[in-house]
Amino acid sequence: MTVSFSYDKKQVIQALRYHFMTRPEIRILVILINVFTIAAAVLLYLKKIHPFSFLIFSTLWLTLMLVVWIILPNSIYKRSHTFRDSFFLSFNEEEVVLQTERGNQSWPWQRFSKFVETPYFFHLYFDNRSFFLVPKDAFDNIPDQQATRELIRNKIGKSA
Repeated sequence: MTVSFSYDKKQVIQALRYHFMTRPEIRILVILINVFTIAAAVLLYLKKIHPFSFLIFSTLWLTLMLVVWIILPNSIYKRSHTFRDSFFLSFNEEEVVLQTERGNQSWPWQRFSKFVETPYFFHLYFDNRSFFLVPKDAFDNIPDQQATRELIRNKIGKSA
């Protein structure tokens, strides 16, 4: 099966957000800052801390959310030329073949470590930090998308 596509910026930003929020280190950081901010709010209400302490934790929370939700995905999108290209992507039993105007790249299925399906994309992971996004709207119809999902599931074998 071969699909052609280019990326939609809003969808890519959302996919990058999903990727970052599933990273264990970012998830732990978000949880810790949320817990400390809630604890600071409770302690402020009980008059156990000064308002300045609450202000510090609230500022940390706001900064972290801005970085993870807006700054990081947008900076990666702007730095990567990949998201501005047009692609032809072929799936077959042996490999995945990517074609652009700059050249071709093929990956045997064994090269992928896992896949994740999100509302707009199939994320094909090479390792924990690098992945390729395949837009679901690149498929002509739902049966083609389902057939590709099954092929990916059978060939990669692990879904997160």
